[in-house]
Amino acid sequence: MRYAEVYERAKADPNTFWMEAAEGIDWFTGPSKALFDENAPLYEWFADGTLNGCWNAVDRHVAAGHGERLAIIHDSPLTGTTHKITYAELQARVASLAGALRAKGVEKGDRVIIYMPMVPEALEAMLACARLGAVHSVVFGGFAANELAVRIDDCEPKCIIAASCGIEPGRVVHYKPLLDGALEIASHSPEFCVIFQREQEVAHLEEGRDVDWHAFQYGVEPADCVPVEGNHPAYILYTSGTTGQPKGVVRHTGGHLVALNWSMRNLYDMNPGEVFWAASDVGWVVGHSYICYAPLTFGCTTIVFEGKPVGTPDAGTFWRVIEDHGVKCLFTAPTAFRAIKRDDPQGAMIGDYDLSSLQTLFLAGERADPDTIEWAQAKLGVPVIDHWWQTETGWCIAGNPLGIEKLPVKIGSPSVPMPGYDVQILDEGGHPLPAGELGAIAVRLPLPPGTLPTLWKAEDRFRKSYLTQFPGYYETGDAGMIDADGYLYIMARTDDVINVAGHRLSTGGMEEVLASHPDVAECAVIGVADSLKGQLPMGFLCLNKGAETPPEQVVKDCVKLVRDRIGPVAAFKLAVVVDRLPKTRSGKILRATMVKIADGEEFKMPATIDDPAILDEIRAALGQLGYPLAAAS
Repeated sequence: MRYAEVYERAKADPNTFWMEAAEGIDWFTGPSKALFDENAPLYEWFADGTLNGCWNAVDRHVAAGHGERLAIIHDSPLTGTTHKITYAELQARVASLAGALRAKGVEKGDRVIIYMPMVPEALEAMLACARLGAVHSVVFGGFAANELAVRIDDCEPKCIIAASCGIEPGRVVHYKPLLDGALEIASHSPEFCVIFQREQEVAHLEEGRDVDWHAFQYGVEPADCVPVEGNHPAYILYTSGTTGQPKGVVRHTGGHLVALNWSMRNLYDMNPGEVFWAASDVGWVVGHSYICYAPLTFGCTTIVFEGKPVGTPDAGTFWRVIEDHGVKCLFTAPTAFRAIKRDDPQGAMIGDYDLSSLQTLFLAGERADPDTIEWAQAKLGVPVIDHWWQTETGWCIAGNPLGIEKLPVKIGSPSVPMPGYDVQILDEGGHPLPAGELGAIAVRLPLPPGTLPTLWKAEDRFRKSYLTQFPGYYETGDAGMIDADGYLYIMARTDDVINVAGHRLSTGGMEEVLASHPDVAECAVIGVADSLKGQLPMGFLCLNKGAETPPEQVVKDCVKLVRDRIGPVAAFKLAVVVDRLPKTRSGKILRATMVKIADGEEFKMPATIDDPAILDEIRAALGQLGYPLAAAS
């Protein structure tokens, strides 16, 4: 069947389409129907079925005779270790941990915060919660104490599971003191904390509150899987909100597993037993969906990687992991490839490894600039697929469904909407725009299974954040267009569309032009306030290692490039070369913070920032251009 037929089937009869997809996972009692729309615009999927997330991700494979198949490969260049865990071993480990949690009172519906680095135990903690019907909330390991405290107070966990430390290149990150600090600030106190002691740092345990991961499991009865309803929350994942108060995205168990299981075959073209590597972190949505739940539910081998694309030890580490473990599909953020390309512009290290197992590269998490895609295509010789989704949706909104039909790749587009997503481009009044016109990207309700049904304890905020701007639609917060072939183009976040003398221009479009310069490894364009034109674009350029062109010449070249390709209307004259860009730990560039610095406004340090020192470097670079203007006057 071709993509267009599959998409239309899902649109014409979503109930039949998703009930068929639901047959791909195990239910204790099957749902009576797929969509529950009695409470529209709040929708639920498979609400009256019963199932268990851990059974689907672990036990059912053992029951089907695949217990010896590898479930998890932990590869840590930071500790120099590799550890392989079969499905049968994973079942025993998770049942034991769940039994120990249950013995200390954790039950269905209780919340558990998980604060861990990229170790298999992080996945085991998630699955142990799912086994009991407890709701997990993974907080990115090493998040500041205050940010952790905010999340503790919002979801009120009965228990917190943490590691003693995380490991970054050249340093140990002390998790336990951060956890202790968070518990001092938080008004809610968990009943107990479980600490996984790593040999790089053994943490002090608080008597009466903290228990050791291994010791508290000693002698307990392993736990069986607890049936939960299809609309029972599997987890809460906090995403940064505009108010500074994080938003707790809720994921219901049934729709989550159905959609993820469907995507492994139809989108990523995987088969059970093959090796899937999402080079992300369990603290982000990609880690939840495609390190833990999707590959395991589908019966693949998933890789838990504790390292960086460069520096652990070099720009060849991704290629080594692919060779060592026979990776078929790699899923990572474009920023990882930009880092590799910057360190090894010619891709010389690729030739040192056997990448014959690799069949596809999927990119997501931010816009994939054409230059990065073309570099990866040329160097790897496999399809490079950009696809687009959000923390809120939990899986792909638009992509190239390789398992259904390999559609032509259009560089700059994540291709076409996935079944269940009715994507529209709307003007400010909420009216659909014709092909080729830039507008707000919205998805007609209901959203498909696996997407967020609401926010944790914040239904009004859910409605206000996503449903109010365009009634009958989910507002994505992204701007873009759809071409005559139905391909979607994500041009920018809605607030990254800048208005230069009445012309609405996409900063993403300008970044594409800048990234095409042979010496530019990475770039960002922001809109800065201008008394005459309203806003002006400003470019920040990071150069490739070994680039010989003087920085001032690169700036001149880039100004000319934008003038030639976008036109004088862009009024692009401001650009500066910088060593690095401020990013979140997941690799997103903090453009909004850069705008505030350039405009001389107060700003709150983003909780997810990777290295706050970079903001001082940006401030210094802005000074070269005479910004902020308030300081110059």
